[in-house]
Amino acid sequence: MCAALGVALLASLGLAGTASAATSYTALGDSYSSGVGAGSYGSSGACKRSANAYGQLWANAHSGTSFTFLACSGAKTGDVLTQINSMPSSATLVTLTVGGNDAGFTDVITTCTLNSDQTCVDRVNTAKSYVQNTLPSLLDNVYRAVKTKAPNAHLVVLSYPRFYTVPGSCNVGLSDTKRSAINSGADTLASVIASRASAAGATFVDVRSAFVGHNICSSASDYLHSLTWPVDESYHPTAAGQRGGYYTPLTAAIG
Repeated sequence: MCAALGVALLASLGLAGTASAATSYTALGDSYSSGVGAGSYGSSGACKRSANAYGQLWANAHSGTSFTFLACSGAKTGDVLTQINSMPSSATLVTLTVGGNDAGFTDVITTCTLNSDQTCVDRVNTAKSYVQNTLPSLLDNVYRAVKTKAPNAHLVVLSYPRFYTVPGSCNVGLSDTKRSAINSGADTLASVIASRASAAGATFVDVRSAFVGHNICSSASDYLHSLTWPVDESYHPTAAGQRGGYYTPLTAAIG
């Protein structure tokens, strides 16, 4: 009788079941969310969804989570709109990285690797102009689509890291001028993403500080790959980077 009375009281207060409600979590986005560079891709093919990606780590750490892993290497904003079509409308948590591929990140790195300092700076400035003038509306479309598909979801948008410590411990490779230019592109991208995420009512998680001391040319450059083979893993987080650079700040922001 006492147990039944307690259940009835909780129900009358609207509290029954809230403490044990499971999270329906969807990870959307590009290679930084799929986990390119972190290994253990299973049967995910070209999407390279890693067992070490921050989204999978979060799901593993939260018992009872229903996890839908849709992030895919190479995704642009238009591709994420397609991913959203496969997202459950019951999702209560959605995480996302997108925008770097729209801004031509791969071409920026290729241009800076193969050409002069000035050519690199010019290419980064072109990318920054795109990020400031064209990308905002594309991000707005993505964030709006998430809210439309899953109106009860908590949307969490994460940034990209700064890639280099400048000056740093590297004595080969790109010049400090090129490294600084590439970092400035990451900073512009973070600023625009933060602004549009805020306008959409999303939580913005800036991962740049988590990579300090662990990025390329730092004393402990263990969070990011430099140039690698296969080349698509270049400038992407390692397994340690996914955990320390993404999972840790995500957990600090949302628990």
